[in-house]
Amino acid sequence: MASYETSDGILAAIARRHGVAAGEVRPLPEGVANRVFLLGEELVLRIPRDERFLPDLVKEAAVIPVAVRAGVRTAEVVAFDGAGSEVGVPYMVLTRTRGVDLARLGPRAPGMAPLLRQVGRELGRLHRLSPPAPPALAATPPIPPAPPALAADQPGLDAASPSLAAVPVDDGGVDPGALTGRLVEEGWIDAEAGRWLGGWLERLSAHLPESPPLVLIHGDVAPQNLLVRPETARLAGIVDWGDAAWADPAADFAKMPLDCVPAMLDGYREGIPAGAPGWEARVLWFHLAWALGRLAAPVPRPGERHWTAPPAGRLLGLLRFFASAPPPPWSDLT
Repeated sequence: MASYETSDGILAAIARRHGVAAGEVRPLPEGVANRVFLLGEELVLRIPRDERFLPDLVKEAAVIPVAVRAGVRTAEVVAFDGAGSEVGVPYMVLTRTRGVDLARLGPRAPGMAPLLRQVGRELGRLHRLSPPAPPALAATPPIPPAPPALAADQPGLDAASPSLAAVPVDDGGVDPGALTGRLVEEGWIDAEAGRWLGGWLERLSAHLPESPPLVLIHGDVAPQNLLVRPETARLAGIVDWGDAAWADPAADFAKMPLDCVPAMLDGYREGIPAGAPGWEARVLWFHLAWALGRLAAPVPRPGERHWTAPPAGRLLGLLRFFASAPPPPWSDLT
């Protein structure tokens, strides 16, 4: 599949549209889906690598204004051309969020608890947004084509906007009980360990709501997507909204190391009804289910900074958390 071009001419043309000289365009570390550049000192340019990744950028163009209106700390969309009509390639320009990502600082570093509580409060604001009508779990339609351009002065969108109607629904993925059975059959774990895991999953399931609410989730709240002001250890913003979905809000706590989650939930609970039951079990369910899923696809990805890139990363995260003697209710969930 052909890549979208990021020649000096294209970069200069985009820069001119935003009053930036060609010599002030500088590359930033690239992601899996996008090539990223600084435009001057205040703007960030993202160009998808190829058309496989365009739907996520289109989704971000719709979701980010909604998140901003909800009060979530994130970069704002300045311009978006999903059709590539302006310079021949699709692109997005965002305000620059200054900070260092939490993966570099270390989410377990001393003194990070206030930051993690702040992340929880941000998620509480986001999770107030629910779909205007219950979407069908079976339907995950493609993101529709975007308007040719989005300008910074376009009125903000809200959760009832038609542009969010095609945000996909994530039903939580594979059934971890069925996955455990498959892992036993294929020889990844032994039968006794399978029975033990099955019992653990059954005990957890007693805490899960029968029909968890569907809310707008970021979908990739992970250390590398949390920008931090290192001088204050305060959250500068949550970035990279390409995995946004309608889903169980507990899923937004499953891409952080589990030992970061208690502080996040402390902050989150400041905005939800006190004593809301089952949150720890719901989050643990996702961590365990995704750890088993990673075990079923044990292909190492050297060089990636995500803590779950190593096949055993999630399982070791669970071991590390429960070996640290966590307080109730976590200690009661084993």
